[in-house]
Amino acid sequence: TNAKAEHTGQMKGRDMKISAVASAAFALCIATPAAAQVSPEEYAVARAEIVNLSSRLMIAFDALDADTYADCFAKDATLNWIGGVENGREAIRKALTAWRVRMSDTNIAPDATSRQRTHHFVLNHNITIDQGGKTGKGIVYWFALTNRTPQKDVQPLYFGHVVEYYVKEDGKWLYSKREVYNESLSNRAAFYPELGEIDPRKPKP
Repeated sequence: TNAKAEHTGQMKGRDMKISAVASAAFALCIATPAAAQVSPEEYAVARAEIVNLSSRLMIAFDALDADTYADCFAKDATLNWIGGVENGREAIRKALTAWRVRMSDTNIAPDATSRQRTHHFVLNHNITIDQGGKTGKGIVYWFALTNRTPQKDVQPLYFGHVVEYYVKEDGKWLYSKREVYNESLSNRAAFYPELGEIDPRKPKP
């Protein structure tokens, strides 16, 4: 009888602990609504659309298609890229139009069957969608390959990462801000906190 009572007491104690943990977890959720995320289904759809947006942007950039490129941005978006800082979709369109003139091949023979080119790639999309499903942020890796070399082989050209901000307007995801970091240019840094890196110059503990 004493053993049975002891066992019953242990079960009640365990149930009370489980109940307390569950109550604490529920209270934490209520106390921090800003930490809530969109549903897994909403996230999956948003992520797929943003990854497609990212791919569409790179394809348009390589094709020197200023209109498609600019239309990936919100009307008041900001772009910080190799050409400088552009504020607004129309400024981005104008900048890419000028870039097209600068980068267009002018020495291709009329009977040419191929040409040298550069392609940009994006990968490692780390995307978060804010509560409400209308804005988000992404960290993306990128690199470029080119065969514009004297020996006409394929070589790495650039690499880096991008900090992106997204907004959903009229049912479409667009960039509200895009900051491109290029490890071949002067805006590279010793470390990037947004990538989870720590300052390598500090003494190790």
